[in-house]
Amino acid sequence: MQTLANPARFVGLANAVLPFVWVATIILFAIGLYGAIVTSPPDYQQGETVRIMFVHVPAAWLALMVYTVMALASAVAIVFRHPLADVAAKTAAPIGATFTFLALATGSLWGKPMWGAWWVWDARLTSMFVLFLLYIGYMAVWQAIDEPHRAALVARIVALVGFVNIPIVKFSVTWWNSLHQPASVFRIDGPTIAPSMLWPLLVMGLAYTLLFLALHLVSIRAEVTARKIRQMRLAEIGER
Repeated sequence: MQTLANPARFVGLANAVLPFVWVATIILFAIGLYGAIVTSPPDYQQGETVRIMFVHVPAAWLALMVYTVMALASAVAIVFRHPLADVAAKTAAPIGATFTFLALATGSLWGKPMWGAWWVWDARLTSMFVLFLLYIGYMAVWQAIDEPHRAALVARIVALVGFVNIPIVKFSVTWWNSLHQPASVFRIDGPTIAPSMLWPLLVMGLAYTLLFLALHLVSIRAEVTARKIRQMRLAEIGER
């Protein structure tokens, strides 16, 4: 962690790792989509619409994971004063918001043929929509406060307080009556989904994770460069 605290070292590491991450991401997406479209059979109840699952479910997983990354980074920023922790949280937010929007949009497309409605104020859907608003609110803090240090302080609080919603999203189908189906992959008694559907879903989940990693590294690199340029400009102004 101390080694990566140096922004220049981090950028150098990111530049070295990124090509491999991009290649692995493309390969996993190719394998996952092949399994989802070609080898995975239609569901006996849902028919071909079940294929939305291979886009929707990994997006939902990543929506929760990315916010967890933001909360952890914010905690690290508070406790250890790591210089890249706030950068990691800030740059993760737009990516997480995109995953959340994708989960909501594909869930709506999936819900229409299954439930007969594009949207219902179900516990899982509502808490997921709240998560999307938390992402938007977090990004708004950075946009609304010009002074980076004050913006970081407020953003940390928003990220940590908002993390309360993550277990609500996760366990909403257990705690309340819900139209949304319960967990079928990560269960104590093992997955209940057919193996022919399970392996493409897991591959797609891993592909989404690597996509996030690649996009996050690119975003952190860009933010580090932007902050360096800002510091140079402020130094020039101070010399005048």
